[in-house]
Amino acid sequence: MRHAPWRIFALAAAVLVITIGAVVAVVQRTEDGPVTERPGAAGQRTATPTPLTTPSPLPTGPSGEVTTIPSVRSFEDAPGPGWAPADSTRVVADPEGPLDDEADRLAEELGAGRAPDGARAGDVELRLSEDADTGDEGYTLRTDDQRVTITARTDAGVFYGTRTLGQAVADRGGTPQGTVTDRPDRPQRGLLLDIARKHFPAEWIEARLHEMAELKLNQLQLHFSDDQGFRLESETHPEIVSETHLTKEEMRGIVELAESLHITVIPEIDSPGHLGAVLKAHPELQLRDARGEPARGAVDISDPAAAELVDDLLREYGDLFPSRYWHLGGDEYAALFSDNPEADYPDLAEAARERHGEDAGVRDLATAWLNDRADTARELGKMPQVWNDGMHAGGVVTPDSERQVAYWTGRELGAREPVEYLEGGWQLINLNSEYLYYVLGEPNQFTYPTGERIYEEWTPDVLRGSTPVPDEHAGADSVPGGRLAVWCDLANAQTTEQVAQGIKLPLAAVAQKLWDPREPELSWAEFTRLADRVAA
Repeated sequence: MRHAPWRIFALAAAVLVITIGAVVAVVQRTEDGPVTERPGAAGQRTATPTPLTTPSPLPTGPSGEVTTIPSVRSFEDAPGPGWAPADSTRVVADPEGPLDDEADRLAEELGAGRAPDGARAGDVELRLSEDADTGDEGYTLRTDDQRVTITARTDAGVFYGTRTLGQAVADRGGTPQGTVTDRPDRPQRGLLLDIARKHFPAEWIEARLHEMAELKLNQLQLHFSDDQGFRLESETHPEIVSETHLTKEEMRGIVELAESLHITVIPEIDSPGHLGAVLKAHPELQLRDARGEPARGAVDISDPAAAELVDDLLREYGDLFPSRYWHLGGDEYAALFSDNPEADYPDLAEAARERHGEDAGVRDLATAWLNDRADTARELGKMPQVWNDGMHAGGVVTPDSERQVAYWTGRELGAREPVEYLEGGWQLINLNSEYLYYVLGEPNQFTYPTGERIYEEWTPDVLRGSTPVPDEHAGADSVPGGRLAVWCDLANAQTTEQVAQGIKLPLAAVAQKLWDPREPELSWAEFTRLADRVAA
């Protein structure tokens, strides 16, 4: 059937109207938001996109230096606006990559969003690069084009870069234009906490971990066995555990938090002395002198059952503490306080001769004891650490070579200078009691260390007294680090809150000198004011 021409014309006109309407609708819905009209040629009006919002200008960062604790090793400034966090700031890192945790933490601290890639002005980008010349814990922090890029070889290095950024924001609101190049001088930087004599709740320890992380400290040594208490749950020997103690679940939480903050928890079971809590449950292992008098805290090292018990504990906790290190103690064994150990402890002397020859003495038996515990630690894949007064010289049995020595004292019987250990091939961890011993109640002529004295006088190479070791023995290869030590000899002398406050500035000063042992640029007064501003 044929259609009338006017009907065909009407149908075509309708189609044209619909098409024009659709085109206009599409034009009016652009990515940039609604459209407005502007005059076109010959008075016609055309559509142009209008943003939904007008972007605010990004804030500018400060000028001058980057001030943090510990201070950065170098900063090269450059002309430009710097960086400060804005409402639009995002932390840019692959959510499926190894920096996801670091990015999440920084985003939360800055109140920023996250993005997987595409860093733009206002953002902070976290990068790993195998080619970065930063060392294992170093990083670069570059501020350019109003964004920050933190680059490192490892996630620990990136983490430390984020700590620098956070402190810069807390102190001066952002970062100046330029590049921070930073790395630690010593690989072992930490705090020792005596939780055997005084119980510290898990929450308190976790708060110290956060404080340590802000200071770029990376080791927490827990001394949890002594004469006054054994403070960690045990399944192999529950009879030795003090009523007030940390459960394994609590310790797992501490270790997990520490690892997320790039801190290693180093356990210490001190032996063959300082085992009084164990001896309460096992009096049959008590060392006694020729008169039958007990030697405080000392097990009978001639009895294989004593060695078996300590090895049981080392093996039980091997998986609980994934640390590379196990601290085995070795200090202050009571039998060696005697002027004549062989006469005062004839049973030990006889055992020494039977096991190590006619020329062997009690010191040889003690050296062999610690060598055996070190063997157990190495079986667990750990590097042994021991106190320097557990290293006995001049005997027929010598300390094994594969260990590190924590040097704390020159007070022990037959005290030896640090250089003797260094010349013997042992690395020394600095716990110089002159500067780094915070002993509750200040017994035995100890005084609470001051951050100012550490800051102005101490370096990692000052191992005994106030004089550094000679240059040929100085540096990270010989002295890989140090720790501030909190000892609770008089446990009730301070509350846990007082301890936290008392160690705040000494810990900050130790962190400064382990990261950069050079003479600080800030005065002590300036350093303390900075500590108040950037405190976690």
